[in-house]
Amino acid sequence: MARQMSFFWWALTYMTCTREEEKSLPTAPSMHRQLGQLRRWWNPPVYRLLVDLLTMEARHLIITYRFDRATIQELCTQLEPDLMSPIRHPTGIPPDIQVLALAALLKHVRRYIIFLEVEDLATMKGDFYALGHIPNIIGAIDGTHVVLVPPHRSEQVYRNRKSYHSMNVQMVCLADQYISQVNAMFPGSVHDAYILRNSSVPYMMGQLQRHRVWLLGDSGFSNLSWLLTPVRNPKTRAEERYNEAHGQTRRVIECTFGLLKARFRCLHMTGGSLFYSPKKVCHIIIACSMLHNLALRRQVPFLQEDGPDDGVVAAVEPVEPVDSDEEEAEEEDNDNRESVIQQYFQ
Repeated sequence: MARQMSFFWWALTYMTCTREEEKSLPTAPSMHRQLGQLRRWWNPPVYRLLVDLLTMEARHLIITYRFDRATIQELCTQLEPDLMSPIRHPTGIPPDIQVLALAALLKHVRRYIIFLEVEDLATMKGDFYALGHIPNIIGAIDGTHVVLVPPHRSEQVYRNRKSYHSMNVQMVCLADQYISQVNAMFPGSVHDAYILRNSSVPYMMGQLQRHRVWLLGDSGFSNLSWLLTPVRNPKTRAEERYNEAHGQTRRVIECTFGLLKARFRCLHMTGGSLFYSPKKVCHIIIACSMLHNLALRRQVPFLQEDGPDDGVVAAVEPVEPVDSDEEEAEEEDNDNRESVIQQYFQ
């Protein structure tokens, strides 16, 4: 007991003394080892924060992390319950540092990516009409490719028509470039029309058909009851005017892809291939889409480092040839498009 009390006294003295005072303490080698272990337990390592949100210059913060200080702090507050360790360890990484690494964001996907609300249809139609004067449009749909290093066993499945490996990502956007739907599950060799058929979009648009609203898609898709595509080989001036208005309106989805990839360069080809599994690449794409919407909602300006303009924001991807399996369905639904042309573009 006396020995234990002696050790406790020495330990307390050892932990509270300065380095100079420590040199004068007469300790046995065995006790010195025990005290060294105690000091390491008493003074756990503290990780130095490389990022200080309070002192970083505002412009540099947006250029580096794509968000302003207030938006990052909002994310910290929202995600903190998901990021904090259940064990209150003093060496844990603070939530603000984890947020900057996109941790736990996917748990909140339904808060940031919302397809369509019926009460917002009138506003959406008005916003799209202002772009190209096509009525009743509530979204533009298209696919874009995100480069990745493919799994060895299924390398060919990820090789797209331009002969590089990618994920083919389907997105629907609003007139303000807000992403309302994203499907990042399919490899690059899969056609846009196939992805559309196997996504939730047909079901969701079917629920809105009584409102007589449409999406806009390029000629890689078939013309459907809820999807308007351009007229191939227009023969009348009305069809030409429709195609011009269609292209002018649908350009918003290309601009959305460009802004998304410019803000998050890991998604752009110039950022190199993503060295992750396809599942993780899918998660990265969805997380970037969520943060893109957050930036729009918070009106965070898009700033990029000084340098030559590489045209990322204005990037336009070529149209995929239409899937031959869709030809018959397109013929059945052309009346829908013809009624729009006759009513609004004669």
